[in-house]
Amino acid sequence: MPTKNKEKSKRLTQEEFEKKVLDLADKNLTSEKIGEELKKQNIHSKEYKKKISQILGDKYIIPDLKNIETKLEKVKKHSEKNKKDKRAKRERVRIAAQLRRAKKYFKKL
Repeated sequence: MPTKNKEKSKRLTQEEFEKKVLDLADKNLTSEKIGEELKKQNIHSKEYKKKISQILGDKYIIPDLKNIETKLEKVKKHSEKNKKDKRAKRERVRIAAQLRRAKKYFKKL
């Protein structure tokens, strides 16, 4: 019966964790993808004080807004190429409204 070697990873300090999150953010990963990448490296964000989105929010724009803006850009590019795609036009309007609501919400905070 094969035994698996369980790696005992030493726990990173808070500063090292934040630095690692920012390094992954520089690779244009979303906060969800950063969390997945950290789990692959056996680093769990629940062990640290700040959430990944809080770390990114301090350094960059709010990650939720960034995700919505990139989604809107992709849909705009698609609808410019495919003028008769009515579903894409509707999606563009829906995402633009979602972006406006998110900006209004985060402005209150």
